[in-house]
Amino acid sequence: MAENNLPRTRSDWRSKLLAARKVWINTPEAEQAQAALQDRVMTILAELEPDYLGLYWPMQGEFNPMGVAAAAQQAFACRLALPFAQKSPPQMHFRLWNGQPPGTQDDHGIPCPDGSPVVPDVVLVPCVGFTPEGWRLGYGGGYFDRFMAAHPQVTALGVAWEAGRLTQADLQPQSHDIPLMAILTESNTWSS
Repeated sequence: MAENNLPRTRSDWRSKLLAARKVWINTPEAEQAQAALQDRVMTILAELEPDYLGLYWPMQGEFNPMGVAAAAQQAFACRLALPFAQKSPPQMHFRLWNGQPPGTQDDHGIPCPDGSPVVPDVVLVPCVGFTPEGWRLGYGGGYFDRFMAAHPQVTALGVAWEAGRLTQADLQPQSHDIPLMAILTESNTWSS
């Protein structure tokens, strides 16, 4: 892509990356990447041995953490949690989850459980884009950043597809952004 055709704003990058991911997610390469990233996540979780693991309900071609959920419960006997995002005031908390399809939705229509609130010790954070230094491009709502700012003791691990890698100049981290401890892709582990 020519230099003058590169996206200029976070919104432009988000649109470009989501459009590319929508095409890519149904390819054999995406299936292989899903398995490779799941293995990488489980290797890191084996080191961390979480008591409470925060996950997310996958959408828009994200890494699907449902296999991690089942494997982590079996391997570490950890409890699971999914986020509940509230629109007004904008905030997010995690709720205990039994691993079954949730019966309720948060304020954005994303499936979530109706379990008790909990603060996980490890959270998997979905990334639309990322930098190797630990900065994340999400969907623009700031929910994970708010959660991480309120809970600095939580180990936040980004999960992303390698195709979402950006430079800091591309992403232009902002003052409210919170860097992740590490970002895992199907082929790399980037520690900040």
